[in-house]
Amino acid sequence: MTVLAVIGILALLIFVHELGHFMAARLQNIHVNRFSIGFGPILWKFQGPETEYALRAIPLGGFVGFPDDDPESEIPPNDPDLLRNRPVLDRAIVISAGVIANMIFAYTVSVAQFGVLGIPEPVNGVYIPQVVSGSPADLAGIQRTDIVVEANGQRLDGATSDAVADEAAMAAKGVDQQLIRIIHGSPGEPVNLTLQRKDQEVRVAVTPEVSPETNDAVIGIGLSTMAPRRINNPIEILSLAAKQFQFQTQQVATGMLALFTNFSEMSGQVGSPVKIVEEGAKLSAKNIGFLFPFAAIISINLAIINILPLPALDGGQLAFLLIEAVRGKPLPLRLQESVMQTGIFLLLGLGIFLIIRDTTQLEVLQNLR
Repeated sequence: MTVLAVIGILALLIFVHELGHFMAARLQNIHVNRFSIGFGPILWKFQGPETEYALRAIPLGGFVGFPDDDPESEIPPNDPDLLRNRPVLDRAIVISAGVIANMIFAYTVSVAQFGVLGIPEPVNGVYIPQVVSGSPADLAGIQRTDIVVEANGQRLDGATSDAVADEAAMAAKGVDQQLIRIIHGSPGEPVNLTLQRKDQEVRVAVTPEVSPETNDAVIGIGLSTMAPRRINNPIEILSLAAKQFQFQTQQVATGMLALFTNFSEMSGQVGSPVKIVEEGAKLSAKNIGFLFPFAAIISINLAIINILPLPALDGGQLAFLLIEAVRGKPLPLRLQESVMQTGIFLLLGLGIFLIIRDTTQLEVLQNLR
């Protein structure tokens, strides 16, 4: 389910990006004849009055098609509402709208995150944001939003006794790691937990079972050292979202700059959609709420990558428009097509390489060796 949720988020981000292009064109009465999510064979389509809407088999992108170069189009070549016949500024708005849409969406996701989940604050113990249905934790009566304050007699609030001093040293990474070690070390043996549930303490015994995927003893809960505090002030929500959006944008931009200035060392961090789905699934398995910042960061990534002045990307098309504005006329069409086709070929090659690399490095396949 977490994998499907992450794939759904990627599809949504692509939809938002292409919707930005589409809306920018239609609001200016520019002709649009295709709106597709994905590439390859058409799985579903709907023909509107002017535009064909389609869902295609390969969900690795999407496109908005214009009738400018469609030989079957019945629109006259000199129609003022064809994209190529519009002023540079109109075309620039259409081309940049996908990037703008992704940035707006990232901020909106942050607003939704703080509005729905609140703001995380430290707790004395380990907060449980989710419980897997039918898991040992669920059967033992552990509930979502419980806080584990004690496990097998060991307090999880940072206070320790001399008897567990060595264990406390091992738990330097956090009380959640301390709880994980206790659970991993008790396969098939009851673990006694003390839970803080609202204003009362509840004691339960839960027996970890060995996960066939990781070979570790688990009880089926998400863990966090932070618990959400509800926010009722809309101004505070908007302010927190703005700060997080700014921080995430700086992170992505800094990482992108490091990639171009130190490519040899940073190239290993470039991932395909396969890697993105894997990492997103890992995060959401720990806490489904992590999908909010995950979606925001990926949306910002998509925006910044697309604005780069590289062939086949929005930034490459904007670069052509800038040259046209300076020269007073566009570059020769054959030259533009050659550059764009070369860019598409290189991007497809890089994409295929990354997909193959990341697929072979999936944990599921690594465990089969």
